[in-house]
This record gives sequence, C-alpha cells and structure tokens, in this order.
Amino acid sequence: MTETSDKITTHQAADDPRNDHLQIWLNGRVVPKAEALVSVYDAGFMLGDGVWEGLRLYDGCWAFLDDHLDRLFEAAKAIDLDIGMNRAGIAAALEQTRAANAMQTDAHARLMVTRGVKSRPFQHPGLSLQGPTVAIIMEHSVPSLPRPVRLATVPHVRGLPMTQDPKLNSHSKLNCILACIAAEKAGADEALMLDIHGFVNTTNACNFFIIRKGQVWTSTGDYCMNGITRQKVIDLCRANGIPVFERNFSLVDTYGADEAFLTGTFGAQTPVGQIDGRVIGTGQMGPVTERIRGLYTALIASQAPTVTC
Repeated sequence: MTETSDKITTHQAADDPRNDHLQIWLNGRVVPKAEALVSVYDAGFMLGDGVWEGLRLYDGCWAFLDDHLDRLFEAAKAIDLDIGMNRAGIAAALEQTRAANAMQTDAHARLMVTRGVKSRPFQHPGLSLQGPTVAIIMEHSVPSLPRPVRLATVPHVRGLPMTQDPKLNSHSKLNCILACIAAEKAGADEALMLDIHGFVNTTNACNFFIIRKGQVWTSTGDYCMNGITRQKVIDLCRANGIPVFERNFSLVDTYGADEAFLTGTFGAQTPVGQIDGRVIGTGQMGPVTERIRGLYTALIASQAPTVTC
C-alpha cells in the first residue's frame, strides 16, 4: 500500500466543537445527538433501502432547496417509497433543525429517508409496516482542503440503469465505497470511476470536470449522479461565455488537461492536482476553475438576500 503523509478527503472540514452537541431531527422530533437512534430493523440500516440529499446553508438560506426537493421526491417515487411528508413539511423540518442548532451559515445537512422499520429481517419492502424513517443530521462545517485532491482510476464503474441507476442518491453506496477504498490503497484521496464504455465518468463522491484549451468538459451524464452543483456549473458556463461540453472523453484526454475539478454540494468546486500520479496543469487551481468558483459564489449570494429563499 502506498502511504500519503497528508491524506485528505473531499468532505474534509475544520473541527468544530459545536458538533459535539448537535440536535437531530428524527421522525418529527428534534432530539440530542446521543438520542437520535434508529432500530436495527430499519430498512436503511439492514439493506441500504432509502434515499437522501445533502444540502448547504449559506447566510440563512438552503442553497437550491427546490432542486434538492425535486431530486428527493423523484428518487422516492422511483423506488416506490412514500416519504409521508410534502415539500413544505420537509422545508419546515430543515428550518426547525437549523433553529435548534442556532445555525446561520457554513452548515451542511444530510436529509435521509428510509423505508422504515421492518417486521422481520428480510428484503421484501412489504415488511416495512410502520412507515418511513426520516432523519436530518445538520453539522457546522467549513471545507478545509490544504491542497488540491489526488485521484486514482479504479476498476469499479457506475452501474447501468437496469442494475442500480447511478442517478439515484440511494443509501446503497457499497460500489462507491469499494472504489474509494481502492483509491486510498493506491495512495490517492478519491477514486476516478469510468463508465461501462471506458470513458471518464465521475468520482466515488463527486462529479468530475476537466478543462482543455479553455473548454470545460464533463461526462455525458448517462452514468453519473445528476449532481445539482454539476448542473449549476454547466448553466453558469453557458451563461458566461465559457465553452462547456457534456461528452465522452478518455483518460488520455484527462491526463493532458490544463485543469480539473470536482463538483458537489459540500465542496462546491474542488481543484484536482494529480490523477494516477500525473500532475494536471500546474497541480494547483487553474484560472478557469477559479473563475467558475467565483461565478458560483456570486450565484449563491444572489439566492440569499431574503428569508424566503
């Protein structure tokens, strides 16, 4: 195993002692972190049967909340899961949890919905008789990356829609976890995953972009998570005269890129410095990535001037 002395992750945050005493929303109640417990019979724990969303709080506003709720309810419908709450109820639960933790900005929420407690420890969804389990974990978090991330290409691919559709933000993450483990054993921070045709696709936790000669490239989107930050970056490029393409491209194209970055709700745009031991560009954040990050920051700011956002 190759060791790295400065191992980081794409979800690395500065330590915050306030996270030791969080309030968690669980099935309609806000309870202390130590009391936020679910049954060993819960379908999420037992089978990974559920869907989730990650949301980011900026200046009292949950960024792109409507987009996240659209994706959550679409995923729940796809797996035939009744959340038992409407959009307004979910938004109210987020606000209740935010207020209980006195959070105003630099916070991250993980909203999770499972099929709920099962009557017996088996697979059939009909054994979940008590209704869904809904939980919101909310943490104070400021991304803290001391350097651009390092990626390693792994043999694991994101699946076909007829196996487990990669567009589902499901609790079943073992494929991506195995990819992450493989990358770490190769001395990298995160895994670069190809699609079923061998084209560059995504990482185990984020969407992936490269920049070549001023053009921004990302995958076709057929085999990756339909990332909300990913789409915002594409939209921002189109609105600001930055050529952007959703296309197939190879590792050869990637190694020769001038810049590369990841997108995700937590880290927004995270620069990539190395892929498979090859330095990308200068190994630091490049000018196009920096411009996109600035445009994204301005977009976030434009969403937050009122309490109704």
